[in-house]
Amino acid sequence: MKILQKIRALYFWIFFIFSVSLVLLCFCFISSQKKLWKIRKFWAKTQKYIIPYKIELKGTFNQQASMILMNHQSTLDIIALEELYPKNLAWIAKKELAQIPIFKIAMKKPKFLCIDRKNPRDLIKILKEAEQRLSEDRVLAIFPEGTRSRTQKLLKFQSGAKILSDKLNLKVQPILLVDSAKILDTKSFSAKSGTLKIICMDLVDTSDEKWLENTRKKMQELLDKERKIC
Repeated sequence: MKILQKIRALYFWIFFIFSVSLVLLCFCFISSQKKLWKIRKFWAKTQKYIIPYKIELKGTFNQQASMILMNHQSTLDIIALEELYPKNLAWIAKKELAQIPIFKIAMKKPKFLCIDRKNPRDLIKILKEAEQRLSEDRVLAIFPEGTRSRTQKLLKFQSGAKILSDKLNLKVQPILLVDSAKILDTKSFSAKSGTLKIICMDLVDTSDEKWLENTRKKMQELLDKERKIC
């Protein structure tokens, strides 16, 4: 069974790299953000041809949200949200990713945001770019853990999400993804069919000074509860 999962993972990554290359080629000839978004959504849907996973969506994406924050375990997290989310997401990622040639194009053309976590002065630039994306009716998307969690516990949430929310007066919706790494796991290089449960939580009360910390706690409690059900 493990051999089959690794073979499927190999097929997925070959198809993933090939499909991303095609998308980037299309990016070179298209400037409209609306068209680029449609291409991204189509690309996300095609990934199911390699990993026949299903999505179980609980709750609804709040139309008032200007930023969504999610826990992170797998590349599948991005793929699933790109397919499902009803608005054009402006992903926020660490600057190191943009230094990889293929990611540089993938992030620059659709106007994603790159944070230099080692440079506090970079915050001013990010705030301006985030404000511009919001004016284009886009929604900011961030993984507050900063990287993928490899354990049963969510990592500590970094302060970036709170700073953006406080400075730009954002309405924040947490989105919980339940164990996406069980379907697609880069670390163990395995892929298998399954159902990815995505839970849309209520908007956060950002007037609470500890809202980010409390949100992490609520997400962890809900994640633990969902694991018991499974």
